Amino acid sequence: MLRNLAYLLAGVVLTAGIISILNFNGKREHIFLQDKSPRTQVQPDRMHARTASFVAAPQDIDFVSAAEKTVNAVVHIRTEMVRRGASYDDFFGSLREYLYGNPHHNPAQRSLVGFGSGVVLSADGYIVTNNHVVEGADKIEVTFNDKRKSKAIVIGTDPNTDLALIKVDAEELHFLEFGNSDDVQIGEWVLAVGNPFNLTSTVTAGIVSAKARNINILGNRSSIESFIQTDAVINRGNSGGALVNNNGELIGINAAIASHTGVYEGYSFAIPANIVRKVVDDLILYGEPQRAFIGIEIREMTADLAKEIGREDINGVFVAGVMENGGAAEAGIDAGDVITYVDDVAVNTLSQLLEVVGQHRPGDEVTVSVIRDGKEYDFQVLLKNREGTTEVKKREEAFFNETLGVSLARISNSDRNNLGLNGGLKVTNLEEGILMRGGISEGFVIVRINGKPVDDKASLESALNNKRQNTTRVEGMYPNGMKISFEFFD
Repeated sequence: MLRNLAYLLAGVVLTAGIISILNFNGKREHIFLQDKSPRTQVQPDRMHARTASFVAAPQDIDFVSAAEKTVNAVVHIRTEMVRRGASYDDFFGSLREYLYGNPHHNPAQRSLVGFGSGVVLSADGYIVTNNHVVEGADKIEVTFNDKRKSKAIVIGTDPNTDLALIKVDAEELHFLEFGNSDDVQIGEWVLAVGNPFNLTSTVTAGIVSAKARNINILGNRSSIESFIQTDAVINRGNSGGALVNNNGELIGINAAIASHTGVYEGYSFAIPANIVRKVVDDLILYGEPQRAFIGIEIREMTADLAKEIGREDINGVFVAGVMENGGAAEAGIDAGDVITYVDDVAVNTLSQLLEVVGQHRPGDEVTVSVIRDGKEYDFQVLLKNREGTTEVKKREEAFFNETLGVSLARISNSDRNNLGLNGGLKVTNLEEGILMRGGISEGFVIVRINGKPVDDKASLESALNNKRQNTTRVEGMYPNGMKISFEFFD
């Protein structure tokens, strides 16, 4: 039945200014948005039931202490983004600013406001939320439970897990400690804390209904979807809020609901805390998430597949192929093996496998247990990155290029995802130079120069030296998807 429900990112309520409400029909208005690594300083059928039924908590369960620990560490997040229409006026907007100065009013700009929740992870202001809460935001404002407000900046994002890390300038904040989401049990009582419908500090209770649930909502083959499913009430505005156990420990970040109507109908989903902790640490230490891979292609076991390969049970995941030079191949894992455990954690689905491996970085080693010809074998697998190395890549700091007269930085994972790019350099600041004279403004993403892709300082300098007949060609796009290319002469 679940596969026929609409899965909605549960939390961001989008509104617009008066002019924008009348004129803007962007898709975001129609979305109901709702380690093992070292720790850093932060720690066809329709539903027949029209209403959800709830079970009263046993009298010996006390949620008061957990709620008290949580409400002051969960914040309300307000975002604002400026959308520019891809019109004739907008196309020449940046050039017009250069020639005639900054216009006082631009009717092509439309302001959208979004709301969500976040969880404070450190006394000095690190806050985790969903990527879809802050994605594309030009301004982020955080409101604490005591009504204090603070501006926030984005530290990093990971669209593949729908997580983002933001930071406010603060001290001595209330924050939550991580629990171990691997220890969470089906049937365990949990609390969801967030800001549904713009109501602050709302606490709801439920039980864990399932683990390692894949609902195919992130839309990317490399996404990690292994949600904790719960029947705690979650609605629009809850996105990025906390799922905590009875001890008040953070065991998940609320992210989505299953609904026909856009409001809660019985099922909600949270990102496991062990994944959250690893991604947060990556964003602080390296500026971007570090994904590790075993290097295999798999099929989930079914009764038919088990019969085909001569197995009596359907536990584990089937290795359909191994990638050349991948960690699995080097360790000795073969196509036809059935993986049953990774680091003593049982894996029976792709979601479970991704959740376990997703807690590691390239260069880590894991123990993979497989069944081969009826016998069990253990292999020590060295995890690698997507490029097949153990290198941990740190986000390059912004740098200035004198030839172009701009400061540039590698585009974020959100930009890669939104613009469909494999790489690029975003203009973060302009000074007098070629790009300013060409009418380019901040936010423009340079994709290629002289036909060569650019993604860092070295590739940019190499591409600039690749010019012919004293002509340099620049290709790129703005965040709204508008593509621009032009040439300039020495």
